[in-house]
Amino acid sequence: MPESDACAECGTDTDGATSISRRRVLSRLTVALGAVSAALVAWPIVGFLFDPLARRAQGTWRTVGRTAEFPPGSTRQVAFLDPTPLPWAGQTAATASWLRHEAGGDFIAFSVNCTHLGCPVRWEQGPQLFMCPCHGGVFYADGSPASGPPLRALARYPVRVVGGTVQIWTGPLPIE
Repeated sequence: MPESDACAECGTDTDGATSISRRRVLSRLTVALGAVSAALVAWPIVGFLFDPLARRAQGTWRTVGRTAEFPPGSTRQVAFLDPTPLPWAGQTAATASWLRHEAGGDFIAFSVNCTHLGCPVRWEQGPQLFMCPCHGGVFYADGSPASGPPLRALARYPVRVVGGTVQIWTGPLPIE
């Protein structure tokens, strides 16, 4: 091996000076670009997975009507916005609740979803029952299960009356 030739394997010249080969530069550049590409692909995935942990859904009181609109003993469906609507939620940001005005003056707000599989329940005025059309679940006027597959009562929202208006606390989920 002539003295003027460089040692290609070790990256040193015959006089001891270090030289970087073209192959080593390109391999390091390839690894660096691969790492940057992997980070760009992983960033949205990691954000999607951990964003719910960082962002807490906030609840708020939503006005659903005036107390005069709900005669004692009546049960009516009231609509309001989901407490955590996303910009792309569209129609799904609108939700509802069954608001019952008890004879004693208290208000009770029930979730519209059956506790069995989440189907929407309807109010039957004659028998004073909530009926689930999916699997025949039946609930009494107080939300407790009467028959069918549901084992738990309808979920409830906290309700308050302020200045003659009825308000429902619309947190991420109704309170059981």
